[in-house]
Amino acid sequence: MSNIILWIYIVLLLVGGLIGFFKAGSKISLIMSAIFGLLLGLCALKVIPIPWMPDLLMGVLLAVFVMRLSKTKKFMPSGLMLALTACALLSRLWLR
Repeated sequence: MSNIILWIYIVLLLVGGLIGFFKAGSKISLIMSAIFGLLLGLCALKVIPIPWMPDLLMGVLLAVFVMRLSKTKKFMPSGLMLALTACALLSRLWLR
């Protein structure tokens, strides 16, 4: 179940990066979502066999979204991604 949550999160992360790129022209959103999506995907496929690595990567993303939300004070998109990241991370930790 933990792996399913990770795959759902990866898809949402990539969709968020695409939306950021198409709506705001943010290349960095697209690049960073692709990098983190790739790393998380490698973790889900066990290519990166470190069991806590997805949680670490999601923790880094959590911190990034907190900083973005505190800077912009706008819920969309960083607040939504913050909530999704927190839910995914807590779900993964709960299901261990």
